[in-house]
Amino acid sequence: MIFSDILVLIVVYIYVAAIFVVAELVLKAKPEVSRKFLHIMVGNMIFVMPLFSNPWNMVWFLTLPITFVLFLLSEYSPIKIENRVTESGHALGLFFYAGIWTVLIAIFSLIAPANDPKFYIWIVALAVVPMVYGDGFAALIGQKFGRVKYTVFGGVKSLEGSLTMFVITSVMSVFVWMVFTSIGCVMPEFDIVKIFVISAVATVCEAFSYGGIDNLTVPGLTSILYYLVAVL
Repeated sequence: MIFSDILVLIVVYIYVAAIFVVAELVLKAKPEVSRKFLHIMVGNMIFVMPLFSNPWNMVWFLTLPITFVLFLLSEYSPIKIENRVTESGHALGLFFYAGIWTVLIAIFSLIAPANDPKFYIWIVALAVVPMVYGDGFAALIGQKFGRVKYTVFGGVKSLEGSLTMFVITSVMSVFVWMVFTSIGCVMPEFDIVKIFVISAVATVCEAFSYGGIDNLTVPGLTSILYYLVAVL
């Protein structure tokens, strides 16, 4: 691992630690806001992914260790720990959140050209946008302003929250696409219609995914759709 990767890892770990401190000390009285603050702010790691010389360094030294720790903090951990981390009552929500990053980075690094393991890293970034920003803001807006409720598979959603997810996912997808393009990532020709369609599919997928499982289903489906866009 080269020095620049080590430097990026140090900066990211300091950033993540600071986010957890703020969530614990400043937002502790509002647990739902605290969880979504973590959900969104930690997700900003999207923008450091292209800085790694090799995506596997991010897997082995960042996302995989965090995934392991979050599993130990879940109720399914073989180690008894008080004050475990949960997400909206879904014991594996944060574990899934970190785990899907690990899985997607690993998969798209494996299928990338041998001489360029970062070739598909933009797909991972766009795939987690709905989970990080769309779902994060949808929960906050839906809980505060949601008036039109609907139920899917036992999960209560709001129309306001779903619309927020679609809008935020679309806007942030465009932003991430532009950022990655500006720093030299090889990407397909920009197509706003495809972004809107994929954002809409991600929103529907979230509506049909009950509990913390949406942290797996939404990025997983979105990554497949962007991969199809990239290869067709």
